[in-house]
Amino acid sequence: MAPKQEDPGPSVKDPELYEKLRDEGNSKEKSARIANAAANSSRSEVGERGGSSPSYEEWTVAELRERAAELDVEGRSTMTKDQLVDALRDH
Repeated sequence: MAPKQEDPGPSVKDPELYEKLRDEGNSKEKSARIANAAANSSRSEVGERGGSSPSYEEWTVAELRERAAELDVEGRSTMTKDQLVDALRDH
């Protein structure tokens, strides 16, 4: 039997999906949001609702800094484009 993952807490409504998303490398925050959205409807509907956006590599530095500001990424004003992309993906 595989070792049990750390309990995500009572705020996560679909722990199985949460753990799958964490195993794929998603942040705790993103995994919890997706798992809770799936629990409120259905897993297939959650994927269909998402919009489309170009990958961060296609964004300008100004756009990346604006998004980083929305997410309160510290040090964004001095980051290079690559550092901004990494910080946004890790958020």
